[in-house]
Amino acid sequence: MSNSQLLDVVNFLKEIPFFSEVDKVSLLQLCKESEEQLFGNNHRIIEKGEIGDGMYAILKGKVKIHDKDHEFGTLSQGECFGEYALLDSNPRSVSVTALEETRVLKIASSNFKHLIETEPGFVTGILSVLIKRNRELDITQEKLAVSKKEIEITHAKMSGLIDGALDAILMFDANFRVILANGSAKDILENKDVLQRNVLYFFDDEGGDLIESLIQEHGNATKMSRYLPKPVKVIGSQGMETVNEGTLGSYGTGEDAFYTLILRSIDDRLKAEHQISSLQHKAAYLQEEIKELTEDHGIIAQHASMKNVLDMVQQVAHTTATVLVYGETGTGKELVARAIHQASNRKDGPLIRVNCGAIPANLIESELFGHEKGAFTGATNSRKGRFLLADKGTIFLDEIGELPLDLQPKLLRVIQEGEFDPVGSSTTQKVDVRIVAATHRNLLELSSEGKFREDLFYRLNVFPIIVPPLRNRGNDVCLIAENMVERFSLKMNRPVHPLTAKQKKLLLEYPWPGNVRELQNLVERAVIVSKDGSIDWEEIIPHAHAPKATSVEIEVDHILTAEELNQLERNNIVKALKQTHWKISGEKGAAALLGMPPTTLSSKIKALGIARPV
Repeated sequence: MSNSQLLDVVNFLKEIPFFSEVDKVSLLQLCKESEEQLFGNNHRIIEKGEIGDGMYAILKGKVKIHDKDHEFGTLSQGECFGEYALLDSNPRSVSVTALEETRVLKIASSNFKHLIETEPGFVTGILSVLIKRNRELDITQEKLAVSKKEIEITHAKMSGLIDGALDAILMFDANFRVILANGSAKDILENKDVLQRNVLYFFDDEGGDLIESLIQEHGNATKMSRYLPKPVKVIGSQGMETVNEGTLGSYGTGEDAFYTLILRSIDDRLKAEHQISSLQHKAAYLQEEIKELTEDHGIIAQHASMKNVLDMVQQVAHTTATVLVYGETGTGKELVARAIHQASNRKDGPLIRVNCGAIPANLIESELFGHEKGAFTGATNSRKGRFLLADKGTIFLDEIGELPLDLQPKLLRVIQEGEFDPVGSSTTQKVDVRIVAATHRNLLELSSEGKFREDLFYRLNVFPIIVPPLRNRGNDVCLIAENMVERFSLKMNRPVHPLTAKQKKLLLEYPWPGNVRELQNLVERAVIVSKDGSIDWEEIIPHAHAPKATSVEIEVDHILTAEELNQLERNNIVKALKQTHWKISGEKGAAALLGMPPTTLSSKIKALGIARPV
C-alpha cells in the first residue's frame, strides 16, 4: 500500500473499538505488517475447524457468520471477526463467508501480541470490547428467559393449530396404538375416543396392508417421510367411508418409534398441487433472476452521457410511468431496467424479464398472460403468465419491437386498464405492474410501416431513456474492462497485471459493435488465456489483426432484378452462416450478425433453399 493508503487504513482502524486508544504510529506499523485481502461474493474467508492465525478488520463490504446453512448474523464495514485466534490456537468455531465484494485487513497473532506488550491503549480497547460483549451476554440471557416463555406459548398455539387443522393428523406408536388424533381425524374416524385403539382397524384391508408394509420397509431407520403411493380408504366407526391421500412420517427406532399419518381428501390435494405448481413456476423465474444478478457487473459510469442516464433513472424510478429504454445490443438496457426497479417503491416485489424476440410467436401470448388447461394443443395444465408473476413488481419487456402485431392490443389493454384475459379463459385478471420496455429498433419508424401500433408506441414512450453505445462513452470502456479483469481473475484464481496505457489505447480505438456484452466476452477469454499474469490484448481485440476493408464498387445506375436481389440476399445469408458455423440463434448466431430475429432468418433459409453442406 502507498503512504496515503496506509494513512487511510490507520484512520479507519481508529474508528474500531479494538484500536481506538492505540497511538497512530503503532497503528501505522501494524498496517505495514498486516495483509490486505480481497474476497468476492460467496468466497469463504474462514472455514470452521481450521486453526486460526489472525483476526480480520472489515475495510469494505459485508460478511455472514454461519455454520453450514445456519446463519448467526452479519458483519459489515468497521467490524472485526476471528479475534479469538489471537489469544489461542483452538480451531475456528464458525465459518465466515463474503456476502458481496469484501476487502479486509488481516492482523497476524504475532503482531497482536507485540501490540499488547508495547501499547497500553490497545489493552484498554480490548477490555472495553470484552465488557461490552459481557453486557450483551447478560442481555442475551434475559432474552433466553423470555424465549422460554414464548416457546411455551408457541407450543400451546401449535397444539391448537394441530387440533384445528383441516387435514386429519394421527400419531401412533410401534404397536399401531393411536396416541394423538386431532379434531379432523376424529371426524373421519367417527370416534371421539380413538386414543390407544389400533389405527389399522380404521382402514380397509388394502389400506391397512399398505401402511403396515411401509412401516416394515422403514425398518430401523431413524426417520421416514414419504407420500402414500396410492389413496387409502378410511372406514369410520359408524360406517362412513372416505378416500384419502396422505403422508407417513416417523421418528425413532424399534419400540421407541413413533409415526405420524396425515390424511387429506383428493380434492384438497389437487388444490394444493395446483398451488405448489404455481409456486414452483414462480421459483423457476426467480432462480433465473438470481443467476442473472450474480453474474452482472453493475453500471460503471464516469462519462457524462451515462451519468445522464443514471440521473434519468433516479427521476423516473419513484413514479409509475412506463419507461422505454433505447440502445444498441449489449449496451446494458437490462441493467438500466434493474436500476429503475431497485430504486423504485416496488423493489421488494419481483422483477420479471421477458425477451420478446426469443419466444416463438405462437407461445408468447401464453408466456405473457398465461393459459387455462386445454386452451391449446399441449396445454395439459393451467399456467400463470409472467404478468401475473410480476404483480406488485416490475416486468421488463426486452426487444419489444419483436412483439407480434396481433398481440399488441392485449399489451395496450394491460398498460391502460391493468387487466387481461389468460388464453382460453373468460375470467379477467387484474394486475398492478410497472412496465419497462427496451428495444434497439426505431419503433416510430416501424409504426409508420404498419409493423408496430402507433398508440402502443406512445403508451410505452412516456419516459424514453437512450443508453449510449460503449464507443461513445470515452474512458468508461477502460474502467469497465479493469473491473471485469479483476472479477474474472478472482473468480478463476488467475492473477492478471493491470492494464497499461498502450492496452487502454487499444480498447479505446476499437468500435465495440457488441458493446459491453462483447467486452465482457473478450475479457473473460483474455483472463482464460493469460500467461503469468500477462495478456496479449492485440491477439484478443478483433481490430488488431482484422484486414482492412476492401471497397466494393457498385454501379449506382444499375437496377437489380428480383432474381439478382434474391441471389444477393442468399449469398449474404450463406456468408453469415459460414462465419457462425451455421449457428442461427443466440448471441453469436447468424441472426444476431444479420440483425434479424432467428424465426425470420429460419424462414428466409427455407424460402431461399439454403442447405448446410454435408
